[in-house]
Amino acid sequence: MEKDELLEFIGKGRSAVVFKMKHTNKALKIFFPTCAQIAKEEADIYRVLEGNVYFPRLYEAGDNYLVMDYIQGVTLFDCLAQGIELNELVIQQVDKALLSAKRLGLNPSDIHLKNIILLPEGKIKIIDVARFRQTKDCRQWKDLKKAFFKFYKKNFFPKKIPVFLLNFIAFLYKKVSFSLPVVYTLF
Repeated sequence: MEKDELLEFIGKGRSAVVFKMKHTNKALKIFFPTCAQIAKEEADIYRVLEGNVYFPRLYEAGDNYLVMDYIQGVTLFDCLAQGIELNELVIQQVDKALLSAKRLGLNPSDIHLKNIILLPEGKIKIIDVARFRQTKDCRQWKDLKKAFFKFYKKNFFPKKIPVFLLNFIAFLYKKVSFSLPVVYTLF
């Protein structure tokens, strides 16, 4: 079999490329050469989270790759872009997932809409845990949750948000480092 017959491209992030391993329920995450050290860190964190229902299972790890569960679902980012309505149960599950990671001594960071996957049965999984040992206080999830209750839950707020606007807000949030009230004024 050809290599492209075995792997299906899923996505590309800041530090890695992810493929679904065809004919399996596994994903292969290959880290860019400049980010290979992140593979070891993420593998170690997945081992700490082993057995936690909110995170994928790690099967194998190497110097620059991970093999883990392939998560079939839609990111919260895509839910907003497609108009798939989110409810408080999703928020509660993310809170439970993050609390369970904290109880294991981790400090969940980089929790954003593209790292939370809504499964077909309504449950969630969180991916990309490489930054769960950072020492800084990450406000991303707190800010997203605040925006959910302050805006998204309101009847007048659109449940489908254009991708360019979601990307623009994410860009401002990460690059400009401003506070949440400035994001609120965009709405």
